[in-house]
Amino acid sequence: MMMRLVICDDDLTDLTDLENLLLKYSACHCGVNFEIDKFSDASLLLQNIQEEKPADLYILDIIMSEMTGIDLGREIRKNSQKSIIIYVSSSDDFAMNAYDIHAVRYLLKPIEESRFFEALDYALAQTAPLKRPVYLVKTKKGLESIAYSEIEYIESASRRLEIHLIDGTKITSIYIRKSFEVEIKEFLHSSDFICVHKSFLINLSQVRTINQNSVTMDSGVNIPVSRKNFLNLKKAYLSFISDQYKNC
Repeated sequence: MMMRLVICDDDLTDLTDLENLLLKYSACHCGVNFEIDKFSDASLLLQNIQEEKPADLYILDIIMSEMTGIDLGREIRKNSQKSIIIYVSSSDDFAMNAYDIHAVRYLLKPIEESRFFEALDYALAQTAPLKRPVYLVKTKKGLESIAYSEIEYIESASRRLEIHLIDGTKITSIYIRKSFEVEIKEFLHSSDFICVHKSFLINLSQVRTINQNSVTMDSGVNIPVSRKNFLNLKKAYLSFISDQYKNC
């Protein structure tokens, strides 16, 4: 597996240490190769993000002189939802900001090799297409396969499933004969998804804010939350955040 990877850290010692860890990981994992681009100037990486094809993985320092890793992460997300972001920092003050950008890991300096390698294991697993769970839906065009990770939310409307993707597109199923609950039951085995209303299933990784009667998604869409599901939603969301950062 060849993976295009970008490291950005304005501390040259830390930059070299991260590269050495990547080379050590690659040497220990047969078939894993990295094409590594290094940046010590955040402004140059910003230009690269705006002009070049997105990398598979970004490893970003948070606190830098030119701009923060959070600023870079926001720019990456304008161009790609699929790029994986790992943050490294000497402070844990920005963990929630990193979560908003959907970073997969937030590692504190000095970087522990075992935690860094675990983060890479996870990143590689996310890029392996055969390991990505998919949802099969019948449409007028035929059977379509949609990766779970690409789904923002699913709505039941007029006896059809409207699958809203994180890139803003929508896929509509043919007329469904079974109930909405039966149609989406496979998602309930995933900790990433939860039913918040009799007609809505959401991807917790795409949640921006939760209110008493609704949840706002990253796209800005407001999804209704039924009274009986509100407490379950809060509990599931807190558990989801905890799981994302259990290795911080």
